[in-house]
Amino acid sequence: MGEESAITGVEMKEEGLNNNVNTAAPPLHPPAPPPHFVLIHGISGGAWCWYKMRSLMENSGYKVTCLDLKGAGVDQTDPNSILSFHDYNTPLIHFLSSLNHDHQVILVGHSAGGLSVSEAMNKFGKKKIKLAVFIAATMLKSGFITDQDIKHGVPDLSEYGELNEVYDIGFGLGEDNPPTSMMIKKELQRKIIYQLSPQEDSTLAAMLLRPGPIQALTTAQFGEGEDVDSVPRIYIKTTKDNVIKPEQQEAMIKNWPPSDVYVLESDHSPFFSAPFSLFGLLVKAAVSFGC
Repeated sequence: MGEESAITGVEMKEEGLNNNVNTAAPPLHPPAPPPHFVLIHGISGGAWCWYKMRSLMENSGYKVTCLDLKGAGVDQTDPNSILSFHDYNTPLIHFLSSLNHDHQVILVGHSAGGLSVSEAMNKFGKKKIKLAVFIAATMLKSGFITDQDIKHGVPDLSEYGELNEVYDIGFGLGEDNPPTSMMIKKELQRKIIYQLSPQEDSTLAAMLLRPGPIQALTTAQFGEGEDVDSVPRIYIKTTKDNVIKPEQQEAMIKNWPPSDVYVLESDHSPFFSAPFSLFGLLVKAAVSFGC
């Protein structure tokens, strides 16, 4: 009797072990990688413009890449030598081309950086770009094709004075030819670009802004890619903008309607004047489109 009990006890233990083996949890799948934001500056700017946004986003677990376009930031190319938009935008195109075939990014462009985003959308479509975000940006499907495109997408700063009173102008091809580089004069930068931004940020910008290759930008044209409209787009309007004015933003939104429009009460540089609100909208955009 005692021997039978001992055998039964062993059998029960073995059965319990077998049950434990059978009910073990399956191995966990590795977590999905965080969304990858690629941030593109406007004319005269650089990757440095995004320092607040990069800190907020990386501290929240997002992957962030901030690029200098040709002749901007730490890229020491003379902007007067950059005569085509394709040349200017080469750093972004090379970066996207270098990504793994299944890697998609959230591509964000500010101001003239919107042209860089549009060219990339035409070239890569959804293969590389999961979502495009335009912040106070020139949003033109094929670049500057018509006079209307120029009216809507090029800043009109005539209220601040004549062209040579508002801009420092470079004539890399000689003064008998159109300008090759431009930058808003230092004494007008805060009034025009950063009027709602902290003083320390507009001071930093005054130290780092560089002339931008205006000929390359104003002649930007790109053939319409067949997948360009497959990429969802968000436009973030800036209601106190002195550069790309609200009515210009509205006109571009009407001509090429995005998937959604968000609104920020900020100057032309919300990465300085409203960084937390801008961060919240970028996260909202990523979540809304399953990024």
